[in-house]
Amino acid sequence: MAQTVLVVDDEKDIVELIRYNLAQAGYRVVTAGDGQQALDLARRDRPDLVVLDLMLPALSGLEVCRRLRAKVPVPVIMLTARGEEVDRIAGLELGADDYVAKPFSPRELTARVKAVLRRASGGVVPEDAGLLKAGALAVDTVAHEARLNGDLVGLTAREFELLAYLMRNPRRAFRREELLAEVWGFTYGDTSTVTVHVRRLREKVEADPSVPRHICTVWGVGYRFEP
Repeated sequence: MAQTVLVVDDEKDIVELIRYNLAQAGYRVVTAGDGQQALDLARRDRPDLVVLDLMLPALSGLEVCRRLRAKVPVPVIMLTARGEEVDRIAGLELGADDYVAKPFSPRELTARVKAVLRRASGGVVPEDAGLLKAGALAVDTVAHEARLNGDLVGLTAREFELLAYLMRNPRRAFRREELLAEVWGFTYGDTSTVTVHVRRLREKVEADPSVPRHICTVWGVGYRFEP
């Protein structure tokens, strides 16, 4: 069965452009022109991914993202105006998995959709038994879940991928550009995406996010995972 993508934008031309290209790539596409309609469709159709414009009438894209993430762990790709860094970071902090700045290439957006869906469906390939452990933190790459003190941790697909990658490479310092390439698959882009995801991970898996035990900052370089 084809995977379903919900496209949310109030500009009909953009919706049709995205719909056509995703349909050509084999996806089932449903569309919404405002935030409330998007939430109603998400509850009814249970999409595999949402492409969400942040500039929507009545209910903002950020609010739609917040409500979606509170209900179901559906991956979200934000559409943002070029240069709107504040909104982009706010969306990432709410749990969005990726963003594409307008104007965008339909081929790039389709590639991003494929990449996020691949990660969300369990694209992390185990190198051994699939279990990564560090103190009270355990990541099962086969079940695609993380637990802290035995309790399930709610991670987005990209947060899970980043955590698993760092845990597979303990004590190695990575530059943000390296993590952007290895985890996101981008050879260029805004490294603040990595910074935001690291902050969100710390809030979820560290006993004290302000003094992280595992996901450490290497000043002047980037980040390192300490077992």
